[in-house]
Amino acid sequence: MPLGLMIEIAVAALLATTIGYCIVLNGRIKNLQADRAALQQMIADLVQATTMANGAIKGLRETAVEADEKLNTRLNEAERFAIELANHVNAGQAVMDRIAKITQAARVPGDGGDGSRAGSALKTLKDHQRRREHAA
Repeated sequence: MPLGLMIEIAVAALLATTIGYCIVLNGRIKNLQADRAALQQMIADLVQATTMANGAIKGLRETAVEADEKLNTRLNEAERFAIELANHVNAGQAVMDRIAKITQAARVPGDGGDGSRAGSALKTLKDHQRRREHAA
């Protein structure tokens, strides 16, 4: 076999191997480009989701601030009402104590003419009024 023919067969085999390898590389490059497009889409979706999440977080913060302000306002109002209610309860208790003392004084027999402390107090008041009239 002539030397030229052997060289040409070797070159043809190398060319066939190179063409096969180029076909395999072409397929891998196509897959890589397809994966790249999918990756770019995923990145775009991730950026959009992040933007939406940031907007939602901002909205939640605003809502939390509003809720905190309303809660503080209501708590202050409740404290004011509690103080007012306590004052009313104390005033009512004082009135009840006075009423209890008055009823107790009316029930306890005294050393007056009608047999009660209230009668004695009325008699003392009348005597005091008579003395004022005589003095005037």
